[in-house]
Amino acid sequence: MNQELSTAQAPVAYQFRPIGVVRSPRTVPQHDHWGDVSAVIELDPEQLEPDAVAGLDQFSHLEVVFHFHLVPESDTVRGSCPPRGRGDLPALGILAQRLKERPNRLGVSRCELAGVDGLTLHVRGLDALDGTPVLDVKPYQQIFQPAPETVREPTWLRAAMSAYYF
Repeated sequence: MNQELSTAQAPVAYQFRPIGVVRSPRTVPQHDHWGDVSAVIELDPEQLEPDAVAGLDQFSHLEVVFHFHLVPESDTVRGSCPPRGRGDLPALGILAQRLKERPNRLGVSRCELAGVDGLTLHVRGLDALDGTPVLDVKPYQQIFQPAPETVREPTWLRAAMSAYYF
């Protein structure tokens, strides 16, 4: 069923209010070595009640949705480019990679939850910079992931990303 969405039906814009902010020692974008980075997510008490994190400490990892706030809209990519700016890799469409210069500048990251202290989440391996607005936090749950044997990736990806968390 292929229905075209008319301009009148298509949403023009969405507004999101961050629920928190990242506090990290990293202030400048870097491609690699995120695994040992310890940071905190300070959740906003004006957006969330204290019991919003009840039970979160039962999970080892989080999925964090955030805004690449330092990327100007004028720098977004709407077509293709080489991943990580590497000319030795094939150009890919922006939707086939995880580049920060995405059309809506939204990031999704999985990180380890090291602790919960009220509305402060202590995390490791969150690839977001200090001051990054957090739009949502979800517990990572394997049940929602595809079976590993069904996942397909380009052969060069593992080598290109080998230092990302290490």
